[in-house]
Amino acid sequence: MTLPPDPWTDLAASQDPAAKTLEAHERLNALYGIQDVYGRADPMHELIGTILSHRTTHANEVTAYRTMRERFPIWEQVRDAPLPDLIDAIKTANYPEVKAPYIQNLLTHLFQETGAANIDFLRDLSTEDAMKWLTNLPGIGLKTATLLLLFNFQKPVLPVDTHVHRVTQRLGLIGPKVSAEKAHGLLLSYLPADPLALFNFHKHFYWHGQRICTWYYPKCQECVLSDMCTFYRSGGQMTLSSTPSRAKAR
Repeated sequence: MTLPPDPWTDLAASQDPAAKTLEAHERLNALYGIQDVYGRADPMHELIGTILSHRTTHANEVTAYRTMRERFPIWEQVRDAPLPDLIDAIKTANYPEVKAPYIQNLLTHLFQETGAANIDFLRDLSTEDAMKWLTNLPGIGLKTATLLLLFNFQKPVLPVDTHVHRVTQRLGLIGPKVSAEKAHGLLLSYLPADPLALFNFHKHFYWHGQRICTWYYPKCQECVLSDMCTFYRSGGQMTLSSTPSRAKAR
């Protein structure tokens, strides 16, 4: 039996992914403008807020964090709160029954290891050591660690969330089955080891995924990257691990 051609192989395999990544990066820099304000001033806010942000909206995350800190103004109170009370405080975030134990376990670990709810010392660690320390915390994965280290400590890492993953797969910067975790290292190798450049790459691809290269119905006719996009050139027929099979270019 003859298999149908693989659109990603036909359209992208002969292209240099590093050059293509830089070209896409430059176009989105021009479209969205260079951003130079990294993130929240308080690293603990970023750390806990990122946990709350999983699979929910930014508005729900903000409400959950604010309610939690109003009820439990100091981190020791968050750590020691009855679990049902903490779940109720963060209920606007999806899956509060999962996130509340993660937060309390993380705080318990942090107090045991450092004696305080303060992670400013990460600024003085190497990127590798800071990443290792964070990912050893309960409930902290690669995405949360990279967001924190880039936004708050300006370390040269690249967060790959669902939007960044989807856009880079559709463009053909990474393969159709490359996981978000593997994409972190691949994309990082194509880009300069400059925190500001990496911050702008993340922000712009995140915005592009929200506004143009959306999950089900990408607005390909409005996209400044369509002429270099493998997904668009395939007629929306690519099957990607980051998007549902019914997503079509239009």
